[in-house]
Amino acid sequence: MTSTQTSPLRFLKGHGTENDFVIVPDAENALDLPPAFVARLCDRRAGIGGDGLLHVVRSAAHPEARHLADEAEWFMDYRNADGSVAEMCGNGVRVFARYLEHAGHVTAGEVAVATRGGVKRVHLDKDGSVTVAMGRAVLPGAAATITVDGRSWPSRNVNMGNPHAVAFVEDLDHAGTLFTEPAYAPASVYPDGVNIEFVVDRGPRHVAMRVHERGAAETRSCGTGACAVAVAAARRDGADPADTGTPVTYTVDVLGGTLVITEHPDGRIDMTGPAVIVAEGTLDPAWLAEGPANAAAPGIETVND
Repeated sequence: MTSTQTSPLRFLKGHGTENDFVIVPDAENALDLPPAFVARLCDRRAGIGGDGLLHVVRSAAHPEARHLADEAEWFMDYRNADGSVAEMCGNGVRVFARYLEHAGHVTAGEVAVATRGGVKRVHLDKDGSVTVAMGRAVLPGAAATITVDGRSWPSRNVNMGNPHAVAFVEDLDHAGTLFTEPAYAPASVYPDGVNIEFVVDRGPRHVAMRVHERGAAETRSCGTGACAVAVAAARRDGADPADTGTPVTYTVDVLGGTLVITEHPDGRIDMTGPAVIVAEGTLDPAWLAEGPANAAAPGIETVND
């Protein structure tokens, strides 16, 4: 997987509702991408900058995805901005599918993308939007009270594969700066931490949200958070699709744009939103060789995909 040859590394940059990603095409899994190097690429001052990295690999060429190759040709080897490996990213998989179309690997329509969280079904719409099947929500019974600057709200506990506490508030400014994690109690409801969404109504089945993401701070967009908000709003509004027998759709405004969330009677949740390729280019080999004792420079082979 590692090569001693150092040549310009091809990259692209994309975003989905301003959740932005560095895209590294590597069809045959020829690149070694150590965490320190990924962190350099995602650095907003010294690198390209991004909330994460999308390593584009054929499933058959990656040991973690070979068992999925019959279902999905391409594997989204997703990395967080700190270089750590992650299972899935809802906004990221939309951008990943957009890249596949941009590169000519797929055309508009249905696309299967392998991830560490399983195969995700994606639809590339002709109008430029991308729809991702996000799975089903789990609603644990226990809930927490959220407190910011002396104000408190009850919250709805929604799990989208990661934990969310959804609080309906009078004004999004009541969430404060979100530089630090809002207080919640009892803490035992979320032993591994929680993503906290603050939500206001904008109109019929139309809400806006701000979010403090677990382990980070306020972010411009959170796909799983938008899904959790739509599920919580449907329950609040008496529109649970399992009870009504009909799908319910909510428009969810995030700081970086708008997502449309549909929950079906069988619990399946679809998320639709934009995905944009912003730029593409190559990294200078001299920059690749920089870093603490060159420890962050990967082995690079020319990419032909």
